[in-house]
Amino acid sequence: MPRLVPAVLRAADILELFLDEQARLSATEIAERLGLPRSTTHELLTTLVTRRYLDRQPGDETVFRLGPKVLELGARYQQRLEFGVEADAVARQVAARCGETVHVAVLDGLEVVYVSKVDSTHSVRLISAVGRRLPANCTAVGKVLLAGLSREEVSRRLKGHKLAGLTEHSVTTRPELLAQLDAVRVTGIAHENSESNPDAGCVAAPVADSRGDWVAAMSISIPTSRHAAESWRTWEKLVRQGAADLSHRLGGRAPAF
Repeated sequence: MPRLVPAVLRAADILELFLDEQARLSATEIAERLGLPRSTTHELLTTLVTRRYLDRQPGDETVFRLGPKVLELGARYQQRLEFGVEADAVARQVAARCGETVHVAVLDGLEVVYVSKVDSTHSVRLISAVGRRLPANCTAVGKVLLAGLSREEVSRRLKGHKLAGLTEHSVTTRPELLAQLDAVRVTGIAHENSESNPDAGCVAAPVADSRGDWVAAMSISIPTSRHAAESWRTWEKLVRQGAADLSHRLGGRAPAF
């Protein structure tokens, strides 16, 4: 059983009293409902107000209501839900057009996290899963997302880290990775050639938000048994179109290359 922090539990209990959308509660009411000492309640309320999770009601500073930080968190959560739905919808469209496996991923540090996957229609498919993490330097989506960062930010994240290798083809030297990222910034397309899976390659493009930040990447993954030089240009076009579509759905604009 994990150890829970009492102060955090009490703060959460206070916030949950405001689940009623009309809730306006005084410090005395909060202390009585939760059975807390008044001094403890005062400290918790002061902290929550300072961090903008609660506001004091204008004209009566003894009464509290939810603050703007709660709205920000709720909006972020809603965006995440909408992102997953839109990512799945666009990934299905791209997969239907190319017949190959389509992924959408986001960046977490130096790793990518897959948030959407639509399987290939072929009998030979790639084994992957939503929620799986891989080193960003070993994947096409990861190279796109790293390229979306400034060079200074990439250097900061890489500092003190050894680049992981998943296959003999993985990019594990910093100069080679940085050169590839520079190329992605110019073309808007990243490739992976058996770098995370010896039996597959990928092509990926960026998904941008309303500020133009590359917040996700979409890829088409193809088993090496179906690699054909003339097909790569088609896959590049399809993944670029799919990433642009998802960008538009999220209120962003696809980067111009």
